[in-house]
Amino acid sequence: MFDDDVEQWSAVDREAAMWATRSHGGLDAAAAAEFAAWLNADPAHGRAYAGMERSLERVRALPEEAVRTLRAGLADAAARPHAQAVPAGLSAAGRRRPWTGAFGGLARQLAAAAAVLVVAGGAWLGWGQWFDPPVFTASYTTGRGQQRDVELPDGSVLQLDTTTHVEVRLYRQRREVRLADGQVMFTVQGDRDRPFAVLAGASRITVVGTRFSVRHTQVGLAAGKTVVSVESGDVRVAGRNIMPVGGASVALGAGQGVTVDDGGRLAEVVSLPAAGVGAWRSDRVSFDDTPLAEALAEFERYGRTGLVVRDPEVAALRLGGSFDLRQTAAFARTLPLLLPVRLERRGEMVEIVGVD
Repeated sequence: MFDDDVEQWSAVDREAAMWATRSHGGLDAAAAAEFAAWLNADPAHGRAYAGMERSLERVRALPEEAVRTLRAGLADAAARPHAQAVPAGLSAAGRRRPWTGAFGGLARQLAAAAAVLVVAGGAWLGWGQWFDPPVFTASYTTGRGQQRDVELPDGSVLQLDTTTHVEVRLYRQRREVRLADGQVMFTVQGDRDRPFAVLAGASRITVVGTRFSVRHTQVGLAAGKTVVSVESGDVRVAGRNIMPVGGASVALGAGQGVTVDDGGRLAEVVSLPAAGVGAWRSDRVSFDDTPLAEALAEFERYGRTGLVVRDPEVAALRLGGSFDLRQTAAFARTLPLLLPVRLERRGEMVEIVGVD
């Protein structure tokens, strides 16, 4: 998509650049509807938007030296009177100038990023927000069966559940946490000048100051999806996807939750007891019409259960109730009281089999 002659960009490319930068900060309901209408209008819109997103993701990972050079070029371009001005790293004919040529294979990415941000960045995020280096970075991980509390320099607290990995980046104008896997209870220190965002799966959660839980795991409950539950305050959840339904967002208050699938589609908002948000902090888990196989996988996240189910029909049996995550044996003894199953020892394992 990104030819060196950025002056030849089509109107669709420029609109895609605007939406790529605008959606980075999250869209309210009106903007999400406008975005969805734009995507629906022409399949080319979705392709153009996807290309812009891929380019910006690559540029965010550029080395610090390349970022400093890009910022210098953007400063010159942003000062021009027209948003369509050619970035400082390119001549009117699209030839690279020395500041991009110095980076060899990175020059194309630098030019593409400069074009995107000069076309749209000044109107929405501004190039400074994209490329200002973080003032604090850290990664935190818990192993199987471990939990951990982390206090960030801004006063926010992250409570990490078992097998969780997060990456934290605090900037001068924003705060960002990427949840790669696991679940976290966030207690966010209020700061209206520095919004707090959580990126998990195909979702983006934005807050100012609140307490909420985010879950995104590949096994166990809601595997592959992102589940957001609010204990107090207000949270905005948006899908990060080029599809129209993924462009929607929803505002949640205390005692509300929503699930986002791996395509960025938001389910209906549900009500839940605020006191029950993040029940895993008290070693509790609740199942509601949950397949037995999924319930076992959830217990396995916290430690070896010694339980196995091989019959697909038994694995599909559904159960409900609240259980202690650290008392696997008690959970196993309860199963024959809840389901038409029995427990049979097979060497070191206990198999859950159906009752004839």
